[in-house]
Amino acid sequence: MRREALATIGVALLLVSGCSGTSGAPEPSKPAATTTVTVPTAAPAVAVLGPTGPGTAKPCQGTAIPVGVDPQAVIDAAPQGTTFCFARGVHRLTRAVQPRKGDTLAGEPGAVLSGAIRLTGWKRAGSAWTVQGVLPSAYPLKGQCEDDKSKPCQLGEQLFVDGKHLTRVMSATQVKPGTFYGDYRTDTLHLGDDPTGHVVEMSRTQTAIDKSADDVTVTGLTIEHFASRPQAGALQAGRGWKVTANEVRWNHAVGIMVIEGDNAELSRNTVANNGQLGIGQYKSAGVRITANLVTGNNTDGFWIADWESGGIKSTRSSGEVSGNDIVANRGVGMWSDIAEYDRRITGNRIRDNAADGIRYEISFAGVIDQNVVEHNGYGTGRGSGGSLWDGGGINVNTSSDVQVRGNLIKDNRNALSIQSRTRGDGPRGTYVLRNVLVEGNLVVMSDATSALGVVENKRSPAKDGAITFRRNSYQGADHFAYRGKTMTWSEWQQSGFDQDSVSS
Repeated sequence: MRREALATIGVALLLVSGCSGTSGAPEPSKPAATTTVTVPTAAPAVAVLGPTGPGTAKPCQGTAIPVGVDPQAVIDAAPQGTTFCFARGVHRLTRAVQPRKGDTLAGEPGAVLSGAIRLTGWKRAGSAWTVQGVLPSAYPLKGQCEDDKSKPCQLGEQLFVDGKHLTRVMSATQVKPGTFYGDYRTDTLHLGDDPTGHVVEMSRTQTAIDKSADDVTVTGLTIEHFASRPQAGALQAGRGWKVTANEVRWNHAVGIMVIEGDNAELSRNTVANNGQLGIGQYKSAGVRITANLVTGNNTDGFWIADWESGGIKSTRSSGEVSGNDIVANRGVGMWSDIAEYDRRITGNRIRDNAADGIRYEISFAGVIDQNVVEHNGYGTGRGSGGSLWDGGGINVNTSSDVQVRGNLIKDNRNALSIQSRTRGDGPRGTYVLRNVLVEGNLVVMSDATSALGVVENKRSPAKDGAITFRRNSYQGADHFAYRGKTMTWSEWQQSGFDQDSVSS
């Protein structure tokens, strides 16, 4: 039976999770930890993210690295565990910096590490301008692009005119203002804008800082214009690294990539406008990604719907993602994929991302709580769409022991998509949808076409009791799905879900 709005109830419903419902609603196969949950009447109290980036770094005191000097020579000449201070100005790197164990790489205010070279010697060629001899030799290509025919995202070099990022096209005939074309066969670069009187730069060096040792600190730096390859980072962090108060921007692939970096910490960084992904994490346990601004990533046309583009993606890892603003990325906001375990995604503001706000896919033991997940999933393009198979504000895909609790899920293309697919085996057995608890969330659905519910592959139907919805509050929701049927709120409750929840 449909209940009245919370405002008319008079008192909040204070309930204890783990207690049996009186309506016969399906319960998880493994009971959740005991916790006090109130049917919500307002958004969770997510802390407002304060300043991020180099302006929040502490003043640097240490061995100076002047502009124009090879940083590696200075580093190699000093004892291990030294603090190095990059001087104010642009440090154009021709190779990755390799710190030693315990080193600190810091910046004075205005210190920039750049992977770009300046281009001169342009010649007019019809309606375009060309320069020769600046492109690298052909190299192996990988990555899934939104344009899966010409695949422009696979090429690493970017072009900037007075700092403005240009769009790559894939033939000389397509060149127009705001675009460029790299002909690697003839080693010719074609530019659609008159370069006279302008600073033209091309990203060339692949990596700014390499994970050459453990327990390194990187702070107070701007890292930009590196030709990082798909799935690789301009800044590659390792075990025990602390990456704090940096701005990592306008690099071709991933801004910050944690690789086999157990217990690394990333905080107070601005990670913006990178070509593929803001932050990546791979085979790294216990990593803390906290209080970062991750925005505007996937500028170079990687596949929006389903290939590692957008805000943050983690694979085969664990740890905490908390207190971040993950905003307006052209892909998934926060994506845990493939054998993640003991992952907590909490207290983030995740909004205006083109695909799912949060995706938890073929993984285990995740907690998604106290997030504001708003207006995600409205991207268009290859593989994008409005069905629950296309995802939602939060998407739990063929994962086990997942709790989705205490979130505000508001005005996403779809609110919450629980998916059961055939996905094979992982390190903890067959990937299966099991023991998913959706509890204490405030779900607002202003768009009548938005849906919420469970979709199932015919070969992998969700077992009875695999998913529990309870103590949630819905506003505007009347489009639910389960067992291949579209349901009203009343029918949804009759199917055994949300027996102690409210809808208005």
